[in-house]
Parts: sequence; C-alpha cells; structure tokens
Amino acid sequence: MNIVVTGGAGFVGRSLVRWFHKQGHHLTVVDRLPYRGGLAVDVVQGDLRDPDVVDQSLASDTDAVIHLAAMTYVLKSKERPHEVFENNVLVTQSLLERTRQLGIRHFVFASTNAVAGDHGEDVIDETSTPNPLTPYGATKAAAEMLINGYRHSYGLLATTLRFTNAYGVGMEFKDSVVPRFVRAIRAGDPVTVYGDGTQVRDYVYVSDMCRAFELALTKDFAGTLCIGYGRSYSVLDLVAKLEAVAGRRAAINFVPPKPGEMPAVRVAPVRARESLGWRAEVGLDEGLARVWEDLKTARP
Repeated sequence: MNIVVTGGAGFVGRSLVRWFHKQGHHLTVVDRLPYRGGLAVDVVQGDLRDPDVVDQSLASDTDAVIHLAAMTYVLKSKERPHEVFENNVLVTQSLLERTRQLGIRHFVFASTNAVAGDHGEDVIDETSTPNPLTPYGATKAAAEMLINGYRHSYGLLATTLRFTNAYGVGMEFKDSVVPRFVRAIRAGDPVTVYGDGTQVRDYVYVSDMCRAFELALTKDFAGTLCIGYGRSYSVLDLVAKLEAVAGRRAAINFVPPKPGEMPAVRVAPVRARESLGWRAEVGLDEGLARVWEDLKTARP
C-alpha cells in the first residue's frame, strides 16, 4: 500500500512508519518537523494548514491516509484555542476533502478519550456521550464528526481510533507524564504530581497502537473504536511502578491540580476486540521497564 502518515515525525508517527515500512509498504511522511526516522521514505515537510502542502502530500495512487498530525497540548489548548482549531479541525477538513477528490479508500484518524470528557468513575466506550472539557477535546470531537459525515456521504472507509495515554520507546523528546517521571527519577529530582495523585489513567503502549492502525486498514473497518489497555492506574501507582523499575524511592512534589483535568479515565476496548481482534499485549510494568532502558542516557 501507499500510505501517507501525517505527523509522521512525532513519537507515535515514527513508530508507525517503522511498523508499516517493515511490512514493505511505501510511506510518505508529512510533518512540520524534519523526519529523522532513518528510513527510505518520501517526506513532505510543511504546515498542513497550507493547501499546497496538502496537495503535495496526497496523490492519486495513495491508498490510505493515517492522520496523526495535531496540536496535542490538552491544557495549553485553553490558552491557544484558535490555533488548536486550525490545526485539529481545519486541517482534518482539508485532508478529508482532498481524500474525497482523489478517491482514496482509507482514512484513519488518531483521536483521544478526551472527547468523552468527565464521566466520573464510569467506564468510557464508543457509546459514551461526548462532553469535552478543553478546546483540545472539543476540536478532536469536531474532527470526528467531520469524518463521520464524509464516511456516510461518500463511502469513505474512515476509522477513528480513540487512544488513551500513549507511551513507549522513542519518547526522548516528549513532555508527557511517563518520560517526565523517568527523567526526574534518573536525575534524583522530585516528580511533580498535580493534585493528590489519585487521578487514574489508562496507558497504551506504542506497539499496541501500531497494531490497531494496521488492523483498521487490513480489516477494512469503518467507525469509531476505543483503544486502551483496559485497566487504569493512579499517578501514585505510576510512581510506585517506576520506583520498582529504578530500584530506588522517588521524592514527590505535590502541586495544585490543573483545571480541565479529568479525575478518572477508564476505558473498555471491547469493540476493538470484537471488530478487529485487537487487544493490548504490553502491560504497564513491561512497558515502563522498556521506557526506562530506552531513556537511560536522557537528560532532564
């Protein structure tokens, strides 16, 4: 297949490009950042808000578009709502329209459980009513609605994958909770915990994410799926597991919680098992051990 991966220079994107490259597919990476994955792929470096970049990225022989590119700063999106709208909604619309014009068959979108918002301790699945708490979550929900409209109107094989917290090898430049905690513990610095640390999250390893993308394409699935491990852990659980990996205790610096942060994220990836035969294979203990090893030379 000829596969276009937007956001292919990022953490998940690089892993996904490697995944499909190993299977012999032809990849085109589209990103504002330079691609440093070390593979023989086509690269379009530019801002997808520019129509010329969209036109350069997709071609008549493209078989699938995997759309990862987005502004992903959940809480910072409150400070830059217009920018997150342009990057997450308008860009998605441009890609969908170009996909329709060229007759491209597949469109797979990387979404997030943040579209669901705060459902308390209830388990989130594909039927949960969207109630996003931030502009980021709202723009992802809006993009999902656009994709649904194109799927039903034009017969596009469009898949939305709502991921939980992504982590794994290759996070050296990420500022998300797992690499931040790893870097702090390695340096002997306190880990910063917002609130009391009892808020829970589901963590999905990057190779499990790659398999979900692959299955969405190979099984011609169209619709929305929740992709997560299916078990949630508190922030304090995360610290304890990293302490076990490190073989040392970590000091914790508790700071006030940030507005817009959900107290609990619990997902049920049942439909992914039923529709794709997908289930997470890498548990949190194994995944954190891999990240710890991968970041052993990282500096805080």
